[in-house]
Amino acid sequence: MATTARTYAYSARDGQGKLVKGKLDASSESEVIARLRAMSVSPVSINESSGGTGLQKEIEIPGLTKRVKLKDLAVASRQLATMLASGLSLLRALTILSEQTENEKLREVLGKVRGDVEAGSSLSDSLNRHPETFPRLMIHLVRAGETGGFLDDALESIAKNFESDVKLRQTIKSAMTYPVAVLAMAILAVIGMILFIVPVFKGMFEGFDAALPIPTQVLVTISENMIWILPLLIVGSIAFSIWWRANKRKDDVRSVVDKFKLKVPVFGDLFRKVAIARFSRNFATMMGSGVPVLQSLAIVGETSGNWVIEEALRHVQESVRTGNSIAAPLANEPVFPEMVTQMVAVGEDSGSLEIMLTKIADFYDEEVQSTAESLTALIEPIMIGLIGGIIGGMIIALYMPVFTIFDQIG
Repeated sequence: MATTARTYAYSARDGQGKLVKGKLDASSESEVIARLRAMSVSPVSINESSGGTGLQKEIEIPGLTKRVKLKDLAVASRQLATMLASGLSLLRALTILSEQTENEKLREVLGKVRGDVEAGSSLSDSLNRHPETFPRLMIHLVRAGETGGFLDDALESIAKNFESDVKLRQTIKSAMTYPVAVLAMAILAVIGMILFIVPVFKGMFEGFDAALPIPTQVLVTISENMIWILPLLIVGSIAFSIWWRANKRKDDVRSVVDKFKLKVPVFGDLFRKVAIARFSRNFATMMGSGVPVLQSLAIVGETSGNWVIEEALRHVQESVRTGNSIAAPLANEPVFPEMVTQMVAVGEDSGSLEIMLTKIADFYDEEVQSTAESLTALIEPIMIGLIGGIIGGMIIALYMPVFTIFDQIG
């Protein structure tokens, strides 16, 4: 009869006397002690952790729990690559990494990975048990490194890839921060005027013996009903946020949202360049690590971050499976610019596909940076004009009855 694994929380002292804490899944306390000794640490206390039920169960609130960011994975990959290249064993390197990692969630997961490796699993299989933490790209590159005997180089490639992706995301965040902040301020300003300014004018209008102009009447009506409109908007926003977190990764949602993102007048071109840069760099990394082409196409499609590119690469994958080149079906997908397909074709013909893909990624990284800077300069006057138009329109609507009274008096 199989023994059910339980979770044990432990504290132990390492060789320098430092107290380390963590959790291990094991069938008994004696197995935990044996595994801790194999990790070259001395057990201090071991308690069965009730992952539990009822009031003892650890509650995780979506959006508020600690997440493992791509930057954390990049740092961990580089540190692990450095330790392996220095001659440390994989078990010892994982032990050190799990102790030194600042992110609590990643530290906990690395502890489990280390336990799985100690029990005889490969590193890639151990990582694959935690798909919510480690991307498929990382798992397959690690597996390729294990198979080819160049795990440290594979981890170095993963670190470089993730660092480039982090830089790309930072560029997008910088471009989006200003318009989002200005839009939020505009919404707050409009709500403030409706709540505090419009009621003052409403009191003045009650003494007028005339019908209010339609724009003014709309503002007054909104102000009168704001007591239930505002809570409804807040509840609706929260409900949409919860729904979005639960459904944003579903294909039927992504197929609509990602198509729309590519067609947005100002940002559509930027989103496409980001997706192509990510696809090119990930594909180059996987090709350089010896991952088979068909497998690489499936994975880089998922990691591109856009459903349109992912669907296009599924078509390319099916075409390549029947014996065609990569460039030919790629040229039939309108989402990929002609320059990309031509450089891929040259790379295939010359046997330097990895180099060409890297050049494409570098080119689009620079394009993203340039486009983001241009958008920032363009959006500033647009947002100022938008806010001015909204606030100015509200002010005109509030003063229209006054102008009407003056005309009647004159």
